[in-house]
Amino acid sequence: MEAAAIGLYLFFTCFFATVLQHPNSPIRQAITSAIVRRGLMGIAVGTTVAAIALTPWGKQSGGHINPAVTFAFYRLGKMNFWDAIFYGVAQFGGAAGGVAIATCLLRGVLGSETVRYAATLPGSYGSGVAFVAEAIISFCLMLTVLFVSNHEPLARYTPYFVGALYAVFITFETPLSGMSMNPARTFGPALQGRNWHAFWVYFLAPTLGMLVASEVFLWARGGIGPRCAKLHHANSKRCIFRHGRQVGS
Repeated sequence: MEAAAIGLYLFFTCFFATVLQHPNSPIRQAITSAIVRRGLMGIAVGTTVAAIALTPWGKQSGGHINPAVTFAFYRLGKMNFWDAIFYGVAQFGGAAGGVAIATCLLRGVLGSETVRYAATLPGSYGSGVAFVAEAIISFCLMLTVLFVSNHEPLARYTPYFVGALYAVFITFETPLSGMSMNPARTFGPALQGRNWHAFWVYFLAPTLGMLVASEVFLWARGGIGPRCAKLHHANSKRCIFRHGRQVGS
């Protein structure tokens, strides 16, 4: 389920990038403003991410679609070790598959210089700024997930908060790092395009940012951990995650 979900996420990300960035696209020709195109990309991707978390499979798997999110929940004691490992394998595999399918169906246009398989790459300020930016937005995403999903009146709206953050970050943060927050999201395009430039940034920064967010969450709650590792828990789907409020319980 996680593999299919992140594959769908990367497929649509590639599709939206092509429609909005390829020079032969009528939409690209009609919209000359880069920030307007990023805004549309943000809305499209944010809506996709929220919708995936709200599908029956997203409700059952938890809708992580991100190894850094999974690792943070493992740190918080919500996942067994092997579940976390297999989630990560599925996420990386699904991301690679999603980009490969998009490449086939879009007849190679993803490889154009303006689309580049929807790769996430450092902006003009370099890898250092990209690392800091990725760590900060990943911290914000994970902290939002933890606090919203553990606030009873808001918990069911967690996917919408996540989607909104994606939209905002893609619109305004993309020039700094390409806006990934997700090692698997960067891996899929990098593998297809054979472009591993600064891949370490997108592997380490999101993981670090989300782990720091986990520690801040625990500190703010006096060591009390989250209830579950699902983005949407108010459903009837079977839950594989550890429940309880104490970390490691």
